[in-house]
Amino acid sequence: MQTIGVLGGMSWESSLDWYRLANEKVRAELGGFHSAPILLDSLDFAEIEAMQATGDWEAAGDVLAAHAKGLEAAGAGLVVLCTNTMHLVADRITDAISVPFLHIADTTAEAIRDAQLRTVGLLGTAFTMEQAFYRDRLAVHGITTLIPDTEDRAIVHGVIYDELVQGIVTEESRQKYRDVIAKLVAARAEGIVLGCTEIELLIRQEDAPVPVFPTTALHVAAALKAAGL
Repeated sequence: MQTIGVLGGMSWESSLDWYRLANEKVRAELGGFHSAPILLDSLDFAEIEAMQATGDWEAAGDVLAAHAKGLEAAGAGLVVLCTNTMHLVADRITDAISVPFLHIADTTAEAIRDAQLRTVGLLGTAFTMEQAFYRDRLAVHGITTLIPDTEDRAIVHGVIYDELVQGIVTEESRQKYRDVIAKLVAARAEGIVLGCTEIELLIRQEDAPVPVFPTTALHVAAALKAAGL
């Protein structure tokens, strides 16, 4: 297998899940003492979050591009970014490296198309839901994306930043997300994209009446396949 370079720490709660899932899948496939060949570069999320808050995406792109180059120099055969929101600067990363970059929205789109769905609801940070970068990437694959209304977007975003990135998971917030999902389904969403890696700490398939697409798990599986598992 090739070594996978992972840009993580945004937040480390979901990066931990990405790392765990990757190693569990390698162990299940290969058995014995096998684990995933991973180079993990865990950034300080406080610095990235400050750039998000001020809309300084250029600076954030510079930081992630530099760290991606470091992973390539250290021997990574491909690079992944285990956060949906920061794929807003994915082009900066791909331009900075010569090894493949595996886009999380592409791996999600593949799963949606395999399920023969065309319209999905998107949950994520306000940046992911409201800016076009993620929806446009899905549209390239022929997928239409619905987002929650203004009030529900604030709820979804708030739970992510006030709770999930802090490792806080509550039944109250799970019910709030279920209610948002129900509205999206009523608006004819055929599936729900968990478009923030932290959401998988809160929501599972049993929380939705339509297929759920867990971007972290899908990204891990695609990265391991690309690496040669």
